Amino acid sequence: MERSRGYRVKFNSNVSNVCTLDVYTYICTMKIEEEIKQNNFGNEYQKLAINQLFTGKWVSDLIANHLKPYGLSSQQYNVLRILRGAKEALTVNAICDRMIDKMSNVSRLVDKLILKDLVVRKVNFNDRRQMDIEITTKGLELLKEIDEKDDLLFNKFSNLSLQEAKKLNELLDKLRG
Repeated sequence: MERSRGYRVKFNSNVSNVCTLDVYTYICTMKIEEEIKQNNFGNEYQKLAINQLFTGKWVSDLIANHLKPYGLSSQQYNVLRILRGAKEALTVNAICDRMIDKMSNVSRLVDKLILKDLVVRKVNFNDRRQMDIEITTKGLELLKEIDEKDDLLFNKFSNLSLQEAKKLNELLDKLRG
């Protein structure tokens, strides 16, 4: 065994891709055909759609595991990051507009974050029918703590170069049109 970035790495000369499992990083092949045990696709676009769905779930699972020690779901984390980035209180509708998962029940997410003292609900003085949601100091401190551990999450993507990550971002943006 050799050490790499603080992780134990097992080397095997017969394989080319890196996949990460919790604390240990093993060298292995991880083509979509092998992952789902399907060799034939209707065409490359169908393969792309399936690969994107599979990879999206893989990334979601990585993020969920990263947030688990903090007692947050990825949707709750998204709400906290939106509020931190806004630098001011936002309405539930404004938060919903900025969510990654547009189908999230933001009111329910906010209620759970209030119970954890990570956000507060205040009266909106411009429209008393609306409530403003504001991140608390405790919420900001939790995000700072998570930010300090982000390298553990982003190391999972280190099998892509910075240029490859940039290109992949461009391609995904192009795909969404």
